Amino acid sequence: MKSMLIAMRKFWHLGWPDRLLLAESLGALAVASFFIALLPFRTVAAAASVPVRRLSPMSNRARATVDRVRWSIAAVSARVPWRAVCFQKGLAAHWMLRRRGMPSVMYYGAALRPDTELAAHVWVRSGELDVIGCETATDYALLATFPAHDQYRPNGAHA
Repeated sequence: MKSMLIAMRKFWHLGWPDRLLLAESLGALAVASFFIALLPFRTVAAAASVPVRRLSPMSNRARATVDRVRWSIAAVSARVPWRAVCFQKGLAAHWMLRRRGMPSVMYYGAALRPDTELAAHVWVRSGELDVIGCETATDYALLATFPAHDQYRPNGAHA
């Protein structure tokens, strides 16, 4: 209870742009969690592959935008009452960046753990910038990208 009060106090001390970004992150995480829990993977993959309507060229502001999206997803995912793991966080960050016209790619990988358990992981990059989940990406074999590599061009041009 005390931690919730501290979180609410911090929230109300933020400026409106940060509050709105956190609200957007909450909505994106909720929708991502809903999609992942209830829809077939091909539907989730299709939602992650929708082309960006207007692409913004990568600029000096790109790092700041990525940092803010990363911050908001981390802050909200740590406080939601459901389990938000790499898939939900990655899908939400991917959608938020693409909504801002920033090119991003969501990667889906898998690895066989020593206990012979298969583990999956999702990470997101925007151009050369790490967004979500990239810290452990090298531990996983890449299975798919969203959008597919033939649809994505690092310089922001689409096929």
